[in-house]
Parts: sequence; structure tokens; C-alpha cells
Amino acid sequence: MPGSAPWSSPPTTPCLDPLDCLSYVAANTSRLLLGTGVLLLPHHHPVPLAKRLATVDLLSGGRLRLLTVGVGALPGEAAAVGVDFTTRGRRADEAIEVLRLLWSGRPVSHAGEFFRFEDVCSCPTADLPIHVGGSSAAAARRAGRLGHGYFAGGMLAPGERARQFDLARTAAADAGHDPAALEYTRWGSLDLLPEKVEALAVQGVTRLVVSATSPDPSRQRDELSAFAERFGLS
Repeated sequence: MPGSAPWSSPPTTPCLDPLDCLSYVAANTSRLLLGTGVLLLPHHHPVPLAKRLATVDLLSGGRLRLLTVGVGALPGEAAAVGVDFTTRGRRADEAIEVLRLLWSGRPVSHAGEFFRFEDVCSCPTADLPIHVGGSSAAAARRAGRLGHGYFAGGMLAPGERARQFDLARTAAADAGHDPAALEYTRWGSLDLLPEKVEALAVQGVTRLVVSATSPDPSRQRDELSAFAERFGLS
């Protein structure tokens, strides 16, 4: 929403659909692994979403490796798609359950608070790790309770990120999951040096997300290529 946050931009700035964008990237690459970070789960019905995700995975040759979901922070966005903003957390919880049901490959039925269907078989199937992103305590708990990992919100201070990840691991243990298996994704920057990355790994970070800073596409490629070469990823 224009003007509603420090990172606001003009309303005409393209904000691409994540799955359509990944389909385009998949068609124009052969080695890049694909993922979302984050897809606003309450804004999607999980039945067609399960098929869309599995389709991208199939057509990319199994390169869709990560589904990171969030619940959104703007009431206007939820209202625009007919979703009650106050129920977005419960809706996301149920949608995660439905996605996993549909990816089982067998006929399934579901009767929940938000979604109901009988004897649905969705093909193709997928086996995607589901991570949860967000800055709130609820997001961290959801990650530990229902997810394979936690993506800490970019507006959090380093100490806040660490506390949120501890909360996620506690929630994982309370749900009977292995907290040591919970992955931890956080934002990084292109100027990171190997020793800093090693220090983050000691803190439990398993994945860093970096973005190019230049508005020029050719310069963006140079920036990301230099980062990849620094860490032997090219």
C-alpha cells in the first residue's frame, strides 16, 4: 500500500505474482533452485494453490525447493481479496494442513473452519518444505509448530531475530518436533564477508537472502555474480 511503510513505493511499481514469476524463471534457467519468500498464504485458496505449486515444481524438473509463507500485515490487502484480516493466522494454519493433505497423492477430504471438500485427488503432487516468515511472535510459533523453518522479518533487529528463532525452536519442541532440525533464514547483504557468514552459521542461520541494490538489471547481475564468486557459488 503506497505510503503505509518505510519501503513504500509508487502504486505503479510492478509487484509480480510469485508463482508466475517462478514459472518464467524456471523456463529461462536450468540450474537455479526456486522458492518463495514470502507468499501470503491467507490470500490464496489452498486447493488451486496446491496444484499451482506442484505444477511449477514438475515443469521446472523438481527445482521448486522451498515454500515460505506469511500471513500479511496490511488489512487493506486482505479486504481486497475477501479475507477477514483478524482470522488470517488461523486461515494460514488450516491452509498448511490442506496443502500437505493434497500433496499426498491420494483422495482426501477436509472439513475445517475455512475450507471444506470431499474426495479430492490433486495431481501432480509435491513434497515441499514449508517455512514461515514474519516478524511477530505468532509467526515464530507457527514456524516451530507447523513448519520446517523460520524466516525472520527484515525489520527486526539482530537481537530480536535471535529471540524469535529461540521462540520458534521452543514451539517446535512443544509440538514434538526436533528443534535442531528447524532451519533459520534471515536477510543478509551483498557486502557480507565469509567470516561474518561463519559467525551467523554458529548462531544457527542456515540460509541468507540477499538482493541486488542497483536499479539497473545489468548491474544487478554483476552484483549477484560477484557475491556468488566470493562464496564459490558460481
